[in-house]
Amino acid sequence: MPDKFEIASYLRETGLLLSAKGENQFKARAYLRGAKAIEASQADIGKLVREHTLTSIPGIGESLAKTIEEIYQSGESKYLHRLKDEVPEGTVELSRIPGLTLDKIRKLTEALGIRTISELEQACTEEKVRLVPGFAARSERALLGKIQRMKTRASAILLVDALETAEEIISYMRSSVRGLEIEVTGDVRRWYEAVEKIQFVAKPRVVSSALEAFKKFPLVTEVIESSDDFAAVRLFNELRVELFIAENFTLKLLETTGPAHFLHLQKLAKRKGLTLNSDVFKAKTRQIEVVSETDVYKKLGLSFVPPELREDNGEVQLARKDDFSDLIHYDDIQGMTHCHSTYSDGRHSIEQMARAAERMGMKYMTITDHSPTAHYAGGLTVDRLKEQWEEIERVQEKVKIKLLRGTECDILADGELDYPDEILEQFDVIIASIHSRYKQDESKMMKRLLNGLRNPHFKIWGHPLGRLVLRRDPIPCDVEKILEAIQDSPVAIEINGDPYRLDLEPKWSKLASDLGFNFVISTDAHATSDLQNLPFGIHQARRAGIRRSQVLNAQSFSKFRNTVKPN
Repeated sequence: MPDKFEIASYLRETGLLLSAKGENQFKARAYLRGAKAIEASQADIGKLVREHTLTSIPGIGESLAKTIEEIYQSGESKYLHRLKDEVPEGTVELSRIPGLTLDKIRKLTEALGIRTISELEQACTEEKVRLVPGFAARSERALLGKIQRMKTRASAILLVDALETAEEIISYMRSSVRGLEIEVTGDVRRWYEAVEKIQFVAKPRVVSSALEAFKKFPLVTEVIESSDDFAAVRLFNELRVELFIAENFTLKLLETTGPAHFLHLQKLAKRKGLTLNSDVFKAKTRQIEVVSETDVYKKLGLSFVPPELREDNGEVQLARKDDFSDLIHYDDIQGMTHCHSTYSDGRHSIEQMARAAERMGMKYMTITDHSPTAHYAGGLTVDRLKEQWEEIERVQEKVKIKLLRGTECDILADGELDYPDEILEQFDVIIASIHSRYKQDESKMMKRLLNGLRNPHFKIWGHPLGRLVLRRDPIPCDVEKILEAIQDSPVAIEINGDPYRLDLEPKWSKLASDLGFNFVISTDAHATSDLQNLPFGIHQARRAGIRRSQVLNAQSFSKFRNTVKPN
């Protein structure tokens, strides 16, 4: 009988093939989540199959349970075989290249027999791809560039995936080792958009038991390094995971959260005649009691520096006079912005979205479906827009949360907005974004952005640079020049909480903050579950040092509405 890792492999390949085919992405993700759930489960899979209780594993529904039973009993999946017959060999690997669709993969396979990324790279280098119908020299160069970027990013994973894995490991460790104190640290604790490793600090009662349990985590494929107080392992997806065993949990957590920041604290401590390291904080021979990280900062004459800011980028100097108490916080947000419904490419109705936001304690919500040019996302024509407005009015009578009728309006190639002025003037809120022609050269993109951002009808610049973390680079433009050119405009900048976007990057948000811009922290929600993207946007903003007073949707409904209303 296949073991759980073989079963998970079937599920993962099915999910990847569904994704490559461009079919229902929620179904594809269900298979991928199911693979993780099976791998992490400590249950006897055979027993669950015999008792028909696979759904007791979180993440396994009825449909997946039937598939798993088939794989366990027969050693194969008819559904997976059918999917494989429908696509060329190598589709899963080749589909990892952004923008390489199934149709293009078929053309490359039929013309050149390409089945791997390395074969595609060689064909691009030899200038063979440009000879395939549907390709050209420009697309060949673009493919080669994407492959090169993939190589440099191969070891990184998205923060959202890192957090999920970290939660699984913490849950496993706490259930495996009694009395264990454990917390994620490093880049994950600082909320980096993508990470190359996940790190933990732990303080167990018995060190050896914690290290052994860690090395036996079900997803571990290799123990890379191990000592008396440290272990590093590799997971099935090549991700490196490290565990630090701490004598002093608080100091080790402080050290590993931001090593450069900690080094600065050590130098400051030395100037004060103190000793600070990962094990002890002392004045000459007298040890200083440390209950929390705040104790260290206080003794050094500093305010507590939130983990997101620990970059040794001026935050230590700032902590001498600033207590960071007004950094934006989850509880400050009063309105949910940038939300889609079934009127465009959302999964849930306006009423479902409104009620979900209301349950979260939100006071208002913007319904901002796509504009006509985004036809691939069900962009609304003027006639459908009017239907949507009527629906918003009907829903408003049923809910307490205030609904604002809005749009995510495309900034077209020439910088014009996607609706005529007489329509734009009737919205409560307009988010203007770029969704196409990402490859315009920098000169054209600069003109496009400047023309669009000076339009008086909108007040929110949506996912400003159009990036997808690890998959699509930001649009080509001089961000500093753009911000300086529109510094006196009423435009607020969106910090997009979609974990696959996380746009704008903190370095640019910080610059925009210094120039006096306001911000909107959005979820870019296409389903009720996406409203939970809010923490990602919050932490992106905190990394940039954004304050409560700078965030428009931390304001009351009336103030927000008046601020974003089109001119």
